[in-house]
Amino acid sequence: MNLTLINNKFNEKFGATGEMFTSPGRINLIGEHTDYNGGFVFPGAIDKGMVAEIKLNGTDKVRAYSVDLNDYAEFGLNEEDAPSQSWARYIFGVCREIQKRGGKIAGFDTAFSGDVPLGAGMSSSAALESTFANALNELFSLGIDRFELARIGQSTEHNYCGVKCGIMDQFASVFGKAGHLMRLDCRSMEFEYFPFDPEQHGYKLVLLDSVVKHELVGSPYNDRRASCERVAAVLGREFLRGATMEDLEAVREKISEEDYKRARYVIGEEQRVLDVCEALKRDDYETVGKRMYETHWGMSRDYEVSCEELDFLATVAEECGVAGSRIMGGGFGGCTINLVRTELYDNFIATAKAKFAAKYGHEPKVYSVVISDGARRL
Repeated sequence: MNLTLINNKFNEKFGATGEMFTSPGRINLIGEHTDYNGGFVFPGAIDKGMVAEIKLNGTDKVRAYSVDLNDYAEFGLNEEDAPSQSWARYIFGVCREIQKRGGKIAGFDTAFSGDVPLGAGMSSSAALESTFANALNELFSLGIDRFELARIGQSTEHNYCGVKCGIMDQFASVFGKAGHLMRLDCRSMEFEYFPFDPEQHGYKLVLLDSVVKHELVGSPYNDRRASCERVAAVLGREFLRGATMEDLEAVREKISEEDYKRARYVIGEEQRVLDVCEALKRDDYETVGKRMYETHWGMSRDYEVSCEELDFLATVAEECGVAGSRIMGGGFGGCTINLVRTELYDNFIATAKAKFAAKYGHEPKVYSVVISDGARRL
């Protein structure tokens, strides 16, 4: 991240120097489509994020400059002051959500920039929300706890950006810890850190971005969520969380084949998250990788949220001897996340680029990631 560029732009726009704050994007190693089923997710913050320079300006107006978009917005702090630019609505939403919780804030100047790849499923929006929630909490001495900072980001998405997201992205951005992943229980909101340092054990973590986003007719996420809710109801549960394969087999005749497959994936995925946590306690990265492949093919065949390009990348990974590979995120495009032995890394990247380009006419983008700290002042 080019801090000097942000500082220069801030000075150019506002004739002053402010304080720097940052929050990261995130990966999710395993635990996909489990959040709305009351299950576990297993994210980590990454070494790519958002940085904002901020200075209180003594007015009731926010003056914001996006360095990356070269765009400026100015807005007040009342509900009717919502800016028209979508990027500025994230900052406005954070301000409003803090105010709704009784936080007293006032106007400020800010310039910000990010290096989270857009559209790759690494949660650039959560990084932006967490940066401003944490910064305003510190600058105005509001005393908001970190979980509430994450909820402020989530509420911003719901109420100002039209996205009904879960809590994982903002949670990971706020609570991130270098060298650790976090197992979050989406039912109780309890979490635990697990050491994760692949490089120390001879592995690298790399994302391959297919640069593909399939538009699907209807609402595929809502359809899958409804499938899970139907099976949970037949099982007499609020969520699929805690159901076993035996429970599912016992009601198989009472549910559709499609609902059965959706539930089979989710129940299996909950167990895979727990398996990966246990494997990491033993520094057993091979088991971690095996579970990643199981997640990929479960998402592809049972949950049906993959696409041809992502299946192709996972297959190339298997052929190259990569320890683990899977779709990361909701599906239908985006990235695979890959756990690769260091000595196989160069060959895998070269092979994946060449084979993908030969088949689809463009290379996948390559992002190596390191697990890093969460929201903080620089």
